[in-house]
Order: sequence, then C-alpha cells, then structure tokens
Amino acid sequence: MNLKIFRFLLSIGSVILFSACGNLPYYAQAVGGHFTVMHRAQPIDSVLTDPEIDPKVKQALNKIVQIREFASRELKLPDNLSYTSYADLERPFVVWNVFAAPEFSMKLKRWCFLQVGCVSYRGFFSQENAERYAEELRKEGYDVHVGGVRAYSTLGWFSDPVLNTFISYSESNLARLIFHELAHQVVYVAGDSMFNESFATAVEQEGIKRWFASHASDSVLSREGLNERLEREKKFVNLIGKYRDLLHALYLLDVDETEKRSQKVQIIEALRAEFAEMKASVPEFQSYENWFAQKLNNALLATVSLYTHSVPAFQFMLLQNDHDMGKFYDAVKRVSKLPKAERDIILHQARESYFLVEGIQP
Repeated sequence: MNLKIFRFLLSIGSVILFSACGNLPYYAQAVGGHFTVMHRAQPIDSVLTDPEIDPKVKQALNKIVQIREFASRELKLPDNLSYTSYADLERPFVVWNVFAAPEFSMKLKRWCFLQVGCVSYRGFFSQENAERYAEELRKEGYDVHVGGVRAYSTLGWFSDPVLNTFISYSESNLARLIFHELAHQVVYVAGDSMFNESFATAVEQEGIKRWFASHASDSVLSREGLNERLEREKKFVNLIGKYRDLLHALYLLDVDETEKRSQKVQIIEALRAEFAEMKASVPEFQSYENWFAQKLNNALLATVSLYTHSVPAFQFMLLQNDHDMGKFYDAVKRVSKLPKAERDIILHQARESYFLVEGIQP
C-alpha cells in the first residue's frame, strides 16, 4: 500500500475513533467521496490517446500539461503527480461547502479536524447532504451559504487530478486554479483559513501574470484583458468589504435585534443598489450577476474576505524578496511557524506597507 494512502487512512481512522458517533456519517462520506474521485482518475497521457474523448477536453488537457510544467519550472511549485491525471465525475461540482455565520456577526463558524485543523466551512461530496446540513444550521439561527466547489487540494496527500468540473475553464482560469491549488501544497497552516487562502490567491495572481508574460499564446489584448479583470476583481472585493464593514459596525451597536434586522436589510439592499450602478457604468461587471443572484447574508459576504484579506500582505512579501518565488516561499514558511497572534501582526504590518508602497487607500 502507498505510504501516503496508509498515513491518510490512519489519520481518518483516528478521527473516527476519537469522534462522537454523530460525526461518523460525515467522515464516512468524506472518505468515500474522495476515493471515488481518485478511482476515476486516469493518466492524462492515456486520455489524450483515447479516441472516445471529446477533442475539446483533449485540447484543454494539452494546455494543462503546459501549465503544470510552467508551475514547477517558473513558480517553483511542487513537481509531483498532481494534475497529471484526469477524472470525469459526471457532475458540475466535486464538493459542496457549507459556510455559516451568526445572524449578527461576520465571523464564520469553524469546524475542527485532524491534519487540517479548524476550517471555516464543512465540505460534502453530495449536494443533498450539504443542503440538509445547511438547513439544520438555519434552524439554529445561522446565516448559511452553500457553495459548489470545482476543485480542492489534498495538500499533497494524494496526486490531485484534473476534473471535468473545471476542464471547460478558459486558459487563464485553468492556470489560476492550478497555481492556487498547488500553492496549498507549499504552505498550509492548520486552523488558519484566511492565511492559507490569501497566500494561495497571491501565488495564483503572480503566476497568471508570469504565464501571460512568457507565452506565445498571449497577446497584448490578453494581457490588457487580464489587467482589466484583476482591476474588476479588486473593485468587487472593495465593494463587498465596504458593506461587510458596515454590517460589522451595525452588529456592535447597542440596539435591539428588531432594529438590527431592519438595518441589516437596508445595508444589503444598498449593496445591491451600488452593484447595479457599477454594472450600468461598466458592463463587464455583469460577470458578477450570478454571485449577486444568491441570497446575500453574513456567511456569503464573509467568504470573500477569507480568500482576499491578506493578499496585499503576501504581495508585499513578494516585493521584499524581489519576486523570487523560492525566497518568497521561505519567508512565508517562517511566518507560518509563528504563533497566530505574531503571524497576524506581521501580516497586518505587511498589508499596510503594501498599501503605502502602492499608494492605495486601504
């Protein structure tokens, strides 16, 4: 038996052994769901020679082979078997994550597990199971969001495959996803989702800039399109941050719950109104319509900061290390080993320094 598989099964066995019986179905679905994914994986080389495979899938896989090689060579990301196989799950998402936050708080509920520590979501390989669990949380009074996930990282425990859930992505989105997920194999801090996701997002953004800068398939228009997209993403993050802060300030007020609920509705309506104005002035913001079509609540708004809040801090660390990825990773690893309080102070200072250097108003 592969040593990694043995260690993984041992850790899962420990989780089940020391968990309450009520958690057993959850861990069972996690193990079963993951092994179903791995069982369906085939080497990309074999898929490319299969005459039954859709030519569009083969074209995307050929591009992923290039992206994967670039990731290791230029970004110093792990050179292993991750994203060298392909699995068709015959469904649109691999996992459905459940996020929850109290009615009057922007702090996401956390769940704790062995190996990965505490995280701000609970993942299910079945949408039905995710929705059932989400309904239980709603009955407890939580704001809840269920989001389909197209890719996830096993943090190097397994060779993560390319999935049908994201194979139809554009070249830039394929590259960003692979860079992001491989970054989790470089540094992962158990129990600190914001650190992990912000770091991976920073690597993803640096990686896609380098990809477009070095490939013949990239045109000037592609680079301009990327810059425009990154700028739109920044404006979207700032918009959500603005209203997230307004909600946070509201929840700190010494007023009764009825008044808080009323003002909460008004703030969310104001967010929708401002987005409508942005979309009217810049049609490209229509790409966020699906996001705004969801139920806007504390849980959904909090997920945005999870992936973006500390990105400027890691961008400043990149600047400090002259954009040398190896030195950057070493610096991040040193910070990752510090106690959380010290880690947060360093990231806060780096974030402020980045804004100062770039002349950005935080």
